[in-house]
Amino acid sequence: MSPVAQISAARKAAFQVLMAVERGQSHSDDLLRSKAIDALSAPDRNLATALVLGGLRWQILLDHQLQGLLKHPNAKLDPEIRIALRLGAFQLLHMDRIPARAAIDESVELAKQAGHKFASGMVNAVLRKLRASPFQHLEDTAAELALEEAHPAWMVERWARVYGLETARAICRHGQSQPVLSVRIGSAAVEEELLKGGIALEPGQLLTAARTVVSGDVTATAAFREGRVRLQDEGSQLVAELAGGALPAGIKAKNVLDTCAAPGGKTLILAERNPAAHIVAWESSAARLELLQKRLAGLGERVECVQADATELREEGAFDLVLADVPCSGTGTLGRNPEIRHRLHVEDLARQSERQRAILTGAVDAVRPGGRVVYSTCSLEPEENEQVVAAVLGARSNARIAPLAARIDALAGDGIVTQAGAERLRASISPEGFLRLLPGAFHTDGFFICVLERLEG
Repeated sequence: MSPVAQISAARKAAFQVLMAVERGQSHSDDLLRSKAIDALSAPDRNLATALVLGGLRWQILLDHQLQGLLKHPNAKLDPEIRIALRLGAFQLLHMDRIPARAAIDESVELAKQAGHKFASGMVNAVLRKLRASPFQHLEDTAAELALEEAHPAWMVERWARVYGLETARAICRHGQSQPVLSVRIGSAAVEEELLKGGIALEPGQLLTAARTVVSGDVTATAAFREGRVRLQDEGSQLVAELAGGALPAGIKAKNVLDTCAAPGGKTLILAERNPAAHIVAWESSAARLELLQKRLAGLGERVECVQADATELREEGAFDLVLADVPCSGTGTLGRNPEIRHRLHVEDLARQSERQRAILTGAVDAVRPGGRVVYSTCSLEPEENEQVVAAVLGARSNARIAPLAARIDALAGDGIVTQAGAERLRASISPEGFLRLLPGAFHTDGFFICVLERLEG
């Protein structure tokens, strides 16, 4: 009996994660933070992460290229064979430092050890043909752009209609790149500690407390373990900063609600900017609520964590300020969460919009007259953004859009937003008063932000 060929720990782990994602068992982000991945050496963990996220980002184009090289192009392949082929193809086409022989041979062995010994020859033949078949670049229609940048055609065609083809191209390219790693720094002393520990940092583009990690593993530092530095996209931080002082100048919030609080990064900023306020943090998932409670434990009795569904918010006039950072399609986060593009369908947007309207309606009712609601999503889709706001305002006469420019100016005056960042943010406000951060415009995910004020009556 011939010995079983070796498969590197990184490729084996990546194969298992991609199989779980293919079967819809979990999200890549959760799987890449599992005990199995943590047990790998640092180089293997980095390679496994690159293989998983890169494979998911380029899956649509990889499948297109591979399908054309099959003996029977319309053949339906078993999931294990598809994953083995994608892994090999991604390494051949997108990872210059991986030897072609290793990429091909270990993909063949993955197919064998997954129980497809007789298909392993096909995997070998297709990957060798792929190596000799360079991709022919396409013309610049939205559908061709979608294929070349490995996004669903329906998604890119929508972006081209809403934002124009060149902006759609920038969004797609951002979705194909590794997002920058942003952190929130509590003090100059913490930053100095990280720098001494070999963590190279650059200033954020918008916020004075934000830093971009250039090199080094922040999660391995004492500052991270002790909560003195935390991972948080700069756009996510901005949402909370805008919400933290959204009331008119001179008015302090006493009661604040975060409707969809987990994982808690925005709640921490709300607490930081409203030190005298009582904060209620809602979360519908019991498991996520438990994690939220642990993360916010340091705030003591200032914060009250509650398991509750934000679509059922019935707290008439109970709060001065409500943050409604609502669940959404997440199309502004495709670089960070690449499998969304494979799971999302256009008909899902109507379902998301219905839930978002319910949350925003309840949020507007939950603030007292003069109180404000900050509505935000990490979606690029009008159905989840402008159309939600328009539907809620159209159904009631006791709310209006509050100006965002003044809030940005106040953040700049307080030294929270950089002067350069404030200028760029003001330029990103729409005529209707919405703030949109498009992927690629800043070092952030895509976000939509709107502030509503409840009126008398």
